[in-house]
Amino acid sequence: MDEELIGIGAFAARARLSAKALRLYDRLGLLAPARVDEATGYRFYRAGQVERARLVALLRQLDMPLARIAEVVECTDADDGAMAAERLTAYWADVEARHAARRTLADYLRGRLSGRSSEMYGKFVVETVDVPGQVLITESRHTLADELPTWIGAALGRLEAAAPECGGVTGAPFVAYHAEVSMESDGPAEACLPVADEAAAREWAERHGRARETTVRVEPARRLAYTRITKAQVAHPQILAAFEAVEQWMAAEGLTPAGPCREVYFADWSAAGPEDPVCDVAFPVASR
Repeated sequence: MDEELIGIGAFAARARLSAKALRLYDRLGLLAPARVDEATGYRFYRAGQVERARLVALLRQLDMPLARIAEVVECTDADDGAMAAERLTAYWADVEARHAARRTLADYLRGRLSGRSSEMYGKFVVETVDVPGQVLITESRHTLADELPTWIGAALGRLEAAAPECGGVTGAPFVAYHAEVSMESDGPAEACLPVADEAAAREWAERHGRARETTVRVEPARRLAYTRITKAQVAHPQILAAFEAVEQWMAAEGLTPAGPCREVYFADWSAAGPEDPVCDVAFPVASR
């Protein structure tokens, strides 16, 4: 058996890697040596492990997380090249989506830094609307920005499923932000759905409230300053410009925030196209 093994130096040369890299892959659980000498700790590898070592090195050059590298390697170990390729494709799609989001954010920041903020804000029409008091069933969560869209969809879906037990839906669902949600700040955010029957809603909350920070509250009548945005504009960072446009308008009109800002979803998200209006970015307001 020992005759079939290669010392780490010779194996590193065949794999075109350093011995240091091979020791790292072993420590990370990505490429274990075939045998380790108990007395010296010296590592030995089989020639058949060369291709795996090269694959791990290439995947690491893509900044692929260790867990996803392990998934790809497991597929190759099972001779399932098609599945390995699919997992690489899925990872790279995520990378490109993140890169596109960063490119959009860079464009947005260039506009702010170059003094073109007024141009960005000018495309948003800000108005006010009076909203009557309403009974809300809510679900709250501390979440970072990258997890927020998924959580919003899931939370509003759970609330809509519960609405029949609470007298039915009486208004558009919305998400209120009680503190900033970004990649550094986790809110909390609160998904809210207006319903008809407060007593029934409180009974429902008694049964389910502890599981997902679900509550019932009565929100008083409010005046909202808002701007209407399209599905494409809901994406970060375009939506930041919408919030800032409303804040700028409020300051010019002598109005101050009177509650947490919110996103009010009045349209069928799944049926809407990129240019269809779907959301109001809004602030409860009070006169100074």
